[in-house]
Amino acid sequence: MNSIPLNTLGTPVEPPLQRIPAGIASLADYARQAQKHIEAHAWAHIESGAEQGLTLARNRAALERLLLLPEPLADLSRASTAQMLLGQRLEWPVLLAPVAYQRLAHPEGELAGARAAMAMRTAMVVSTLSSYSLEDIAQAACGAAAELGRRAPLWFQLYSQPERQHTLALVRRAEAAGYQALMWTVDASIKRSSYPLPAGVEAANLRGMPQARQTSDLMSEHILFGTPLAAQAPGWDELQWLRGQTQLPLIVKGILSPRAARRALELGADALVVSNHGGRVLDSAVSPVEVLADIRTAMGPDIPLLLDSGIRQGTDVFKALALGANAVMIGRPQFHGLAVAGMLGMAHMLHALRAEFELAMAQMGCARLDEISADSLRRTA
Repeated sequence: MNSIPLNTLGTPVEPPLQRIPAGIASLADYARQAQKHIEAHAWAHIESGAEQGLTLARNRAALERLLLLPEPLADLSRASTAQMLLGQRLEWPVLLAPVAYQRLAHPEGELAGARAAMAMRTAMVVSTLSSYSLEDIAQAACGAAAELGRRAPLWFQLYSQPERQHTLALVRRAEAAGYQALMWTVDASIKRSSYPLPAGVEAANLRGMPQARQTSDLMSEHILFGTPLAAQAPGWDELQWLRGQTQLPLIVKGILSPRAARRALELGADALVVSNHGGRVLDSAVSPVEVLADIRTAMGPDIPLLLDSGIRQGTDVFKALALGANAVMIGRPQFHGLAVAGMLGMAHMLHALRAEFELAMAQMGCARLDEISADSLRRTA
C-alpha cells in the first residue's frame, strides 16, 4: 500500500491551486505557500545549500547590507525597463535561471514555466537537466508566444558532458530548436548530490548519454582526485572549443573573480553570469553581490554581466543593476510559483517581482535602466 506523500509541514502534499490564494503578493509569500505543495524530501533538496549553508545565507545578507537612497521628483512619463542585451530585447532585466528538474514542483514543469515566461515577457534559460526535452520546451514557448502575441528570448544552459560528441549534440539540438544563446555553466561539474530523483522525473535531454558519477567508498584509493569525475571536468580549453562550434552568443555562468572573467572573455565568451550557483556548490564562497562591482570595473562598461544567487525582491534587482549588472536571474522562486499554481503561479510571481522593481525605480528617481548607478547605494557594516 502506497503511503501518502507528506510535505515539510508533515501534512499531505496539496495539489496545485487553480487560482492565486488571497494574501500572496511577494516571492516570500510564494515560498511559504509552496511548502504545502512540494514533497518534503524534494523541498529539502530545492532549498538546500552546500555543506552548512553559509554561502546560501551570505547571498541574502550581502543584499540586505545594501541600503537605498531615494531621489523623488523624477519625470516618469516615458519610463521603461527595456534594454537590448546580446542583440535581443529584454522587456525587463530579470531572466528565469536554468533550474533543473522542474517536475519536482509541478507535473507540467518547464512547459508551464515557458508559457509563463512568454506571458510575462520574461527571458527563460532552459537547463540541460530539464525534466522535459529542450525541443518540447521550445515548442511550448513558441505556442504561447503565438497565442498571446508576445514573446521573450529563450536561451539554453549547457553542462559539459563526459564526451564532447554529446556536448556538441546538445548544442546542435538547441540551435535547431531555435534557442537564441548558449549559457555554459562552469562551477557545478563537481558537487555533492545525494538526492535520488523520484519516479517520473529525469534529465530528459540526456537520455542515452553516459554520465560520470562518483560514489563514496572508504576502501578506495581515490576520493575525488584520480577519478573519472575529476578527469572529465571541463577546463578553459573547452571554452575555446565551444566558441568554435557555434555562432550563438556564448555566456559563461559561474564567474566570481575578475581574473576568471578576463580569461573567459579572452577565450571567446560574449557575456558572463556572476554566480555562486545559489549557494549550492561551495560553502564559504563570496556572494556575487560582493564581487560584482570589481568584475564590472575589470570588464569595462560594454560587456554584458548577469547576476544570480539570492534575488528575491524588486529592490534586489535594483541593487544588482546599481553595482553593474545588466540583468539578474532567479532560480528557486520558479519552483515556488509552479508548485503553488503552475503556469498561473509562475506568471503571478513574475508580475509581483516586476511591480516591485518598477516601484523601486520610481521611488529611486530612475526612469530608465541606464539611470541606475552606485550613487543610489549605501552599505551598512
